[in-house]
Amino acid sequence: MCTLEKKGDIFILTLTGPGEHRLNPTLLDAIQSALNTVRAAATSSSVALITTAHGKFFSNGFDLDWAGSDKARGELMASKLRSVVADFISLPGFVYMSEMDIALVIPASVHALIKNKVGSAAARRDLMLRADKMTAAVAVEKGIVDSAVNGAEETVEAAVRLGEELVRRKWKGHVYAQIRLGLMSEVLEAMRNHDSPRSLL
Repeated sequence: MCTLEKKGDIFILTLTGPGEHRLNPTLLDAIQSALNTVRAAATSSSVALITTAHGKFFSNGFDLDWAGSDKARGELMASKLRSVVADFISLPGFVYMSEMDIALVIPASVHALIKNKVGSAAARRDLMLRADKMTAAVAVEKGIVDSAVNGAEETVEAAVRLGEELVRRKWKGHVYAQIRLGLMSEVLEAMRNHDSPRSLL
């Protein structure tokens, strides 16, 4: 399901195995358990969390076959997902999880995430209305990502280098959590205002 590796003050959370990493209660519980481990470490030192996954997808959303078969299952999935996303946002320290990764699994919150991350109206249009598939170079050009490297392994290596640089500065993780909570307040509000778990499917 997922693994959590620690390299000094850097944690790497990896969704393991082939496939689309569809979210179900087992995977969400595993992710939340890993986040609890990182949170505990962040109380005593500066830490950084990097998220990655095996294969093409970080996550391709809900396991709809499981969640859609029963109303109670859908409600359980929605509740667990909101809890995990809130944990990511409030986690002390530096979190290298693309906001688009979260957007992919919370369609109702995409607008708030895109508005926070993508400054260009044209880039928002291309992502939201045209569903453009972009190369890494184009995503950099449009300001959707800060930089691009070749391949998944190189991406993690670059994230580790950046994380190590930031951790060395001994910044306070709880301060970053408060900043992130402010920047992502619309996402948290959108999740709180869901009347039905179906709005997340």
